[in-house]
Amino acid sequence: MFKFKKGTFHNIDFCKHFKKFFIFSASLILIGIIATVIFGVKLDINFKGGTRITYSYSGNINFDDAAAAVQDTISVPVNVTKSTSFTGDSTKLVITLVEDKSLSTESQTSITTALQEKYPDNNIEFAEINSVNASMGKSFFIKSLAAVALAGVLVILYISIRFRNIGGFSAGVSAFIALIHDILMAFLFCNILRIDIDSNFIAVVLTILGYSLNDTVVIYDRIRENKKLFSQLSTRELTNKSINETLGRSITTAFATFLAILTVGVVCEIAGLTSLRSFVIPMLIGGILSGSYSTICIAGPLWVLWSEYSEKRRAKKSFKKKNRKNA
Repeated sequence: MFKFKKGTFHNIDFCKHFKKFFIFSASLILIGIIATVIFGVKLDINFKGGTRITYSYSGNINFDDAAAAVQDTISVPVNVTKSTSFTGDSTKLVITLVEDKSLSTESQTSITTALQEKYPDNNIEFAEINSVNASMGKSFFIKSLAAVALAGVLVILYISIRFRNIGGFSAGVSAFIALIHDILMAFLFCNILRIDIDSNFIAVVLTILGYSLNDTVVIYDRIRENKKLFSQLSTRELTNKSINETLGRSITTAFATFLAILTVGVVCEIAGLTSLRSFVIPMLIGGILSGSYSTICIAGPLWVLWSEYSEKRRAKKSFKKKNRKNA
């Protein structure tokens, strides 16, 4: 129908296959919801409340045995993990008690004694204790949601103003829906993989809002430019052309970012910094993979559907108005 410079247009009709994209996304979200209902959500003590006790030690310790020893002492379910400094010169034993909201001094002493008796050759020494009240955790969770909601409103406002000549509000809402899609993917896959939802996840959400939005803005910017150059094209053709022209950039950026985040994750796992796992994995899934997918396959086609519907409504109103005048 129309020709473009060689190499600038891959001729992929993304808008034509929007139903397949939406069904694919809906299927993944449904699977995640089912898994969440079955297995529940693993909330960190920052959200649920609880106590985290840290011990320094040397040598090797079986974490399952350590967890059993602590649980026998205080009769409360516990989680035992390892925390290692980035340089690898300091290793800590981290005991998390989610159900025990107020650990007494006697209980803390009992835990220390039980560990030292079970591992007399590992030089176990108490390092620190952090407690989070359940109400404080709930307050932190609500404030985190408020921060995300505020960021969403600012996203819609920003795009509405910047791209007002291509239907700014519809573009902003479409971009925000794509961002919600990415956040849902990150959250649901965390539940499937049984990763704790902690403060790192809030950082992931805010990062997704920035990273994924950047790709969407690039496409909207190209649509705005092409609209001036190819005014004869329909909204659907204009969007397909713009997505295809930025496709190479989107894939290259996503691949480079994916490698960077993956490298950080691998290095942290090798160094024993498992606390960053709750940032790296949801960022790879929700920020990079889902973010790139939603920008190309969700935000653009959704904006086209909205624009075409609005155009039909305007045409219908204009037709009725013309008929009333002729009558």
